[in-house]
Amino acid sequence: MIIKDEFLGRIRKIFGLNLYEAKVWTAILSRGVSTAGELSNIGDVPRSRTYDILESLEKKGFIVMKLGKPIKFIALKPDEVVDRVKRNLVLDAADRSKRLDKLKGEELMKDLSSIYVQGVKFVEPHELSGALKGRNNIYNHLDMISRGAEKSITVVTSEEGLGRKFEALKDTFEKAKKKGVKIRFAAPITAKNVKMAKELSKFAEVRHADNLDSRFALVDGKELLFMVLNDKEIHSSYDLGVWINTPFFANTVDKMFDASWDKMTPLNKMKL
Repeated sequence: MIIKDEFLGRIRKIFGLNLYEAKVWTAILSRGVSTAGELSNIGDVPRSRTYDILESLEKKGFIVMKLGKPIKFIALKPDEVVDRVKRNLVLDAADRSKRLDKLKGEELMKDLSSIYVQGVKFVEPHELSGALKGRNNIYNHLDMISRGAEKSITVVTSEEGLGRKFEALKDTFEKAKKKGVKIRFAAPITAKNVKMAKELSKFAEVRHADNLDSRFALVDGKELLFMVLNDKEIHSSYDLGVWINTPFFANTVDKMFDASWDKMTPLNKMKL
């Protein structure tokens, strides 16, 4: 059976399988019921690996072992596999989340933190910079530096970005506000995002920026995270951010932004 690499690649990505698992699964789908030896030949997989692969697929809910001899394996309907994989992902995520929450209070976390504190002493300030690929990674990093904010958080974003950041970081911004952190948001305010802007204004000062075509965030005048691409022209997975920890440059950007901020229209004075 010849299966195109592109097809196998999609299966691997969507279902979280390795190459051999994808080959064996498609092989058993083509037969319905089959032995390990047959699947090894059909899927072009080493016979020595086939039983381990079938055991893995069985645990993941892709197949069922048939009673009797010789041992055979039964393919499940793809629709059923999708449902099982979804359920397993939810259960696995919940289990991992519980373990990570529990880890915060354990001795291991204290040891890891101690190692980090000792290591970061030898890092020069100019070395604390990096590139962030993908919007999820960018937002995770923005969340991290925002949680460490002590004085101020300034965010300049696009029309669509305002809503995205509100949804992703709402809890973080609310907690920062309760700590006394001053939060400012500048973005084009339109009929599409005005409702979200009003929700955001409960814990941040929001102003309309119609001629500020950029995306960046400043925290405490020390850390700067800026996006280098237009979010209207790229997929979220290709978004690119640059993070730098430099009070010298970040503070300068903060002062330059202050001049623009004074010229922006406050949300409560807009008519939409």
